[in-house]
Amino acid sequence: MFCIKCGAKNSDEAVYCLKCGTLLEAEEETRVVKKNVEEIEPIEDEERKVFSISPTLMFVKIGYGLAVLGAFLLVAFFIFIGQLTGFFVPSWLSVLFGLALLLIPAFYHLKKKSVCYTLTDSKIEIDEGFIFQNSRNIPLRSIQDVSVSSTITQRMLGFGNLVIDNASEDGGKIVLKNINTPKKYADLLLKQMRLLNK
Repeated sequence: MFCIKCGAKNSDEAVYCLKCGTLLEAEEETRVVKKNVEEIEPIEDEERKVFSISPTLMFVKIGYGLAVLGAFLLVAFFIFIGQLTGFFVPSWLSVLFGLALLLIPAFYHLKKKSVCYTLTDSKIEIDEGFIFQNSRNIPLRSIQDVSVSSTITQRMLGFGNLVIDNASEDGGKIVLKNINTPKKYADLLLKQMRLLNK
């Protein structure tokens, strides 16, 4: 062991330098840490999700509003008929009939929420169904064209349909219906297709 102050050689067991008396510290051992190769290299099979969307709930919200309005009108109608005919429907029954109107938009709400369109860096996934799930995958390489179609009403309310021309064995067009800002999602899809073709 060498003294760090004067450079004199000392025995490995020495605590102080024999020449200058400096406290000798044990040499630190240099350790090389080897990282696991699996931690550094990204997994090739992992897909990156670009977006995940569902059809717009705008009409469902309007449906809830109309159902509440209809419930009030139905209760008022039962009261009015009771006053005209003398046959009064129990108030709890008229309220129950009014609340039953909310089941209509609730059904469409569940139906819309059970549809999900997901774009990953290699495919489009279409998941449909509430009780029975139906999934469909369209590879981006099999997509020929992407377009946006919308009626006047859809354009005024800010949503539309995303139409995808599929060149796979099934062929045909795939329509992602009632999407909010469909142009934005069409651009994201086209950008992902360009990245895949590089």
